[in-house]
Amino acid sequence: MSRSSRFLCALYLATGSGLAWPAVLEFRFGPAWAGCLFVAASLVPVIAVLRESVLCDHRRDVARLRRLCATPAAHSGRTALDRAVRSQLDAACCERWWTSLGADHDSACRHRAHRSSAA
Repeated sequence: MSRSSRFLCALYLATGSGLAWPAVLEFRFGPAWAGCLFVAASLVPVIAVLRESVLCDHRRDVARLRRLCATPAAHSGRTALDRAVRSQLDAACCERWWTSLGADHDSACRHRAHRSSAA
């Protein structure tokens, strides 16, 4: 987690605890609806801390994938991303399949599913 994320988490937790104290005071001395409102408001910073931790995990995963895709393959000199794209392009069977997002095939395509008229 970066310094700015840690700072935001500390700020969120301070805000949440700062909102929890008025919730306690409202439950003791004020109307219950105001206490419920402060409890709900004090949960929002907790959700923000969870969101920051998820974003940190996503950033770490993206950095790992970038490092993985940037390493050239030992035998071909291509990156892993190039190999993945090439394998997907080689798996495409015909032009109509490619442009229709896999819904239709050309009439001469070997993967064409022949539909019968029998219901």
